[in-house]
Amino acid sequence: MNAPRDPLPTGQLAHATAQTAPQVPGRREFFKYQDLLVAQATDGRMKAQIMSASKGMSQPTGWHYHVCEAQFVYALKGWVDLEFEDGRKIRLNQGESLLIPGHLKHNETATSDELELLEVVLPADMGTVACDPPTVTQK
Repeated sequence: MNAPRDPLPTGQLAHATAQTAPQVPGRREFFKYQDLLVAQATDGRMKAQIMSASKGMSQPTGWHYHVCEAQFVYALKGWVDLEFEDGRKIRLNQGESLLIPGHLKHNETATSDELELLEVVLPADMGTVACDPPTVTQK
């Protein structure tokens, strides 16, 4: 039998529409970010946003990691190529998802011309730290 869980902190109902979800600044210049109003409703425990681009990346983002518990990404349109510190390379295609644990070093290397991603992060105030490329043998 499962042990009882502590009750979750209460939050607020958040309903975002194309008209009410504001465009906000983000960490990448080539993306537009649309806030889905989750961070305010959860007192910063989680953030959800749509990231979209109408022209592909001109260069890789560079190796970095995020200061967070987790980053969940779901591709709504297009694709993005990523490489990870363990040597894995993944093309995330439309309809696919990826959970990136916090502090996992990665690099986005290319995108389709049109790209739209749903990103959910825990907590809402996720930091990004540039880092040196890993020294693992590529797979």
